[in-house]
Amino acid sequence: MSFFKSEVVRAEMAEIHELQQEVYSNVFKFQNMSSEDKSYHVNILEKLIEKQRVMYTRLSLSDDPDAKKMKQDIVDSASMMGLPKNLDMNKVWSDMTKMVDIMRKQIDKESES
Repeated sequence: MSFFKSEVVRAEMAEIHELQQEVYSNVFKFQNMSSEDKSYHVNILEKLIEKQRVMYTRLSLSDDPDAKKMKQDIVDSASMMGLPKNLDMNKVWSDMTKMVDIMRKQIDKESES
């Protein structure tokens, strides 16, 4: 079976798309959000990063040519954004998770004051 014909993969990709849409729709509003809304946004961002990490791992484990192409497209996109070509994408997901943790701590500080 083709990688992208799997119901699990299709459902995960649909959820990733929905999460991306939600994150992108609020990214420019973030600064003016309430602490509660910021916290919700960060939770969505964290969920998106985790789903993307899992999908990337699935792509990495697949022998399907379309999956290999998508994985390469992700690496190429990261490179176009200035990341080194030989960068381990798992490091990228890890760094993004750390950034989310920093954001969450900052939101917690703001809501305490």
